[in-house]
Amino acid sequence: MILIFGLSAFVSWRLRSKFNEYAQIGLSNGLSGAEVAQKMLNENGIYDVRVVSVEGMLTDHYNPEDKTVNLSADVYYGRSVASAAVAAHECGHAVQHKVAYAPLKLRSAMVPVLSVSSRYLQWVLLGGILLLQTTPLPLAIGVGLFALTTLFSFVTLPVEFDASRRALAWIQEKGVVNQREYGFAKDALWWAAMTYVVAALGSLATLMYYASILMGGRRSD
Repeated sequence: MILIFGLSAFVSWRLRSKFNEYAQIGLSNGLSGAEVAQKMLNENGIYDVRVVSVEGMLTDHYNPEDKTVNLSADVYYGRSVASAAVAAHECGHAVQHKVAYAPLKLRSAMVPVLSVSSRYLQWVLLGGILLLQTTPLPLAIGVGLFALTTLFSFVTLPVEFDASRRALAWIQEKGVVNQREYGFAKDALWWAAMTYVVAALGSLATLMYYASILMGGRRSD
């Protein structure tokens, strides 16, 4: 878990470093992130999704509930390789939504359950550990709930990688970036994807930790 924590910190730092680096490289066609996003949506026949600006750094996301592509100010107004890559990636999720991409549908179906369970998960785990010598049931329930969280993390991986694949294919095919800029965009999105990989591994490591406590408690009984 310590190794995962260290790796997570490194990947997060590397992502911010790459974003800052590529945010300084102007896009040759001069398009802003918002314009890239709108162009990708229109060319994929998506006209019911709005592109909006949100506060924060690297807070970009697609919201399937209100059909919005939410771009941080640096991406929305930026005219850089980083802005184009991130904007196209988030629109990749909108394209997934339109074509009913199976992993995205599965992840969306899991959200309501996880939003409820996450409110109580830490308390269930804590109570389970405290009551382990009396009964393993609370901790077993906590481990089961955490397993759902871990599953969600791994279901997220193909969703994110596919969105990047769609984004890179589109910006290259439509000439949004030149060959040099394409390499930078690919590198930026790769590091972004690595944050999800590390998060999934971290969730798995934590799940194994609690499962080992549960199994140890049962053996001691």
